Amino acid sequence: MKFSSSALGVLGASTLLASGAGAINLEIGNPDSIKSAAKTIAAGMRKYYTGDKPGDTPGNLPDPYYWWECGAMFGSLIDYWYYTGDSQYNAITVQAMQHQIGDYNAFMPPNQTKTLGNDDQAFWGMAAMSAAENKFQDPPANQPSWLSLAQAVFNTQAVRWDESTCGGGLRWQIYAFNNGYNYKNTISNGCFFNMAARLYKYTGNTTYSDWAERMFKWELGVGLMSKDYHYFDGTDDTINCTQINHIQWTYNAGVHMAGAAAMWNVTQSDEWKAHLTGIINATSIFFSTEAPNVMFEVACESNGKCDVDQRSFKAYLSRWMGYTVKVAPWTRELIMPRLQASAKAAAAQCNGGAGQDQCGLKWTQNGQNDNSFGVGEQMSALEVIQALLLDQVAGPVSANTGGTSKGNPSAGSENQNKPLTFNSITTGDKAGAGFLTTLVLIGIIGGAWWMVS
Repeated sequence: MKFSSSALGVLGASTLLASGAGAINLEIGNPDSIKSAAKTIAAGMRKYYTGDKPGDTPGNLPDPYYWWECGAMFGSLIDYWYYTGDSQYNAITVQAMQHQIGDYNAFMPPNQTKTLGNDDQAFWGMAAMSAAENKFQDPPANQPSWLSLAQAVFNTQAVRWDESTCGGGLRWQIYAFNNGYNYKNTISNGCFFNMAARLYKYTGNTTYSDWAERMFKWELGVGLMSKDYHYFDGTDDTINCTQINHIQWTYNAGVHMAGAAAMWNVTQSDEWKAHLTGIINATSIFFSTEAPNVMFEVACESNGKCDVDQRSFKAYLSRWMGYTVKVAPWTRELIMPRLQASAKAAAAQCNGGAGQDQCGLKWTQNGQNDNSFGVGEQMSALEVIQALLLDQVAGPVSANTGGTSKGNPSAGSENQNKPLTFNSITTGDKAGAGFLTTLVLIGIIGGAWWMVS
């Protein structure tokens, strides 16, 4: 992930007028009401995307959004089709996903090289994995399949496992010339765990489960995950990961929850049931007591400091909570009250902007829109609401249960030693990434301003 200073997006400040009118009255348990709400919010999110317009680039969002969030957005639109059956965004989704495949057929487009992190690549890979699991329309025969794209991301990342420091793990950045290369962050490693577990569930290949187990144990051992299943931001390999940045984010919990659910689904083991239960219980930190069971981003919502990236994080916890209930049905009683309360609260404040279809960031404000609008806010509301349709769908498929996406276990492993070419890095690129790295190191060395453990 990268960070940006502006959050107004393409709608412009003139539209930032919230109103109590037009709020979505979501009826829990009514599929038509849920689908209607999801349709309204998806349309509000679609307004931000310009990549399908002449002269623009498919798979890119305009400033201030970074490339990874566009992959996350199309992941949410794959989910949207899966839950609602509405195919109106399928064409732009296929166009964007295929345009951004890049090197090694692994979502490594050359024009992203100077800022490409393992987590950035993984969000596109996880979207492809969802397309395979959800039986999203298969690409043309002359294009890589959804499953092979996810496998290629996994394979390109597995060879980056780095035991030179910290006993293993993935670095945040892929290339050594990028600032942040020394940071081993939880989201990069957690996304790898997520993909490995889901690839295991889809294919049955134990190579993937071996990697999932290895990653899970490494994160616990190095301290990115606590013994009571809280996930922290990351650590610095220049000090051999001896200190941890203890800030917690919803998306770290989300990617691990889904991975643990997939592992339990295949193994049916008490060990993975205990892991999954612990992860779900630990997410209590992200649910309000003042507005019971309503999700909030604990590190930045209260102080008003959520940046553009962070405003999308609730989308991923919401997404993977729905997935978890579907593949581990015994989690329903633990998860559904939170999904339902959060969805109801999110819908109630999706009443902002000129079209009264823009959702704010803070769902805990009793229907009051906070005028924080953007792709992340829309995606978060969309994911938490459409997840309520989980009983209307069959659930993620595998190769043995109706999956049609053809795999390639060697995808992404070809020609990885070819010379790397990339555009020159500008002063602005260096300054921006360097500023973030400085903040990260201050958080580790000085300790976060708040600590949750």
